[in-house]
Amino acid sequence: MDFRKKKLSAQEAKEIDLTSYLSSLGHQPVEIRNVDYWYRSPLRNEQEPSFKVNQKLNVWFDHGLGKGGNLIDFGILYHNCSVGELLQKLDTDFSLHQPTSFASNKSVDRESKIKILRDFPLTSPSLLQYLHDRKIPIEIAEQFCREVRYELNNKNYFGIGFKNDSGGYEIRNPYFKTGCSPKDITTIDNGSNEVLVFEGFMDFLSFKTTTKNLPEKGQDFVVLNSVSFFERARPFMENHSQIRLYLDRDTTGINCTQRALSMSSKYKDESILYKNHKDFNDWIMNPEKAPKKHLGRRM
Repeated sequence: MDFRKKKLSAQEAKEIDLTSYLSSLGHQPVEIRNVDYWYRSPLRNEQEPSFKVNQKLNVWFDHGLGKGGNLIDFGILYHNCSVGELLQKLDTDFSLHQPTSFASNKSVDRESKIKILRDFPLTSPSLLQYLHDRKIPIEIAEQFCREVRYELNNKNYFGIGFKNDSGGYEIRNPYFKTGCSPKDITTIDNGSNEVLVFEGFMDFLSFKTTTKNLPEKGQDFVVLNSVSFFERARPFMENHSQIRLYLDRDTTGINCTQRALSMSSKYKDESILYKNHKDFNDWIMNPEKAPKKHLGRRM
């Protein structure tokens, strides 16, 4: 089956997440301030980061050059090529199209139209490379994820699928993240008296990566798949004597953590481990700050 019937358009290229694209090129943020991601410029040599990406607007600005714009503006400068050559390069290098806009107000409509065609073990080179870039070993990912082929607007796509308790999938690839209905949390019940809570499955996989030498079934887990599902997860979480929260370090995640701490002494904030980073995965992607062995069970 041909999964690449339609060439990548300029509009689709502009909607590719800039931070994910920079990661695919080997560039990681030096600092994250809310929605602003600061890099050492990929377009020139510098010691102090002056290249900013506003992730909400999906635009960049290089203060040293005095230039900025969208992904196409960046790509033609970075690769020293024309717009047509850049679109061909994006098509050839990744073979992954962004199916719709990143705009959050379209997410419900997008998810309702996704039809899962089939799922199977992770095999696509571009997805395996994406996991490598996110510092997730394949042997960890394949325990919890599947490669999914799905249909959206009469076009076929593929990505890494993480199943929830209702049978829906959270889906990721280097250019976008989406999901299919029904939406729900994902719970892993190993009969432990403590539960670890993550906002997204990449953070859960990151934790499993850093603790792969610990007993495989020593803890229970909840992946919220959206912080909005925190209340839905409370019955499962509060059936444990200790609840360890590894939520994102953005405003939403921090506020959710603070509310949980005010509800019960069972809740513990573990996000201090990556306090200078956006989330757990962002932390392990930073080679200057290797995770420590104390991430596992506490005595």
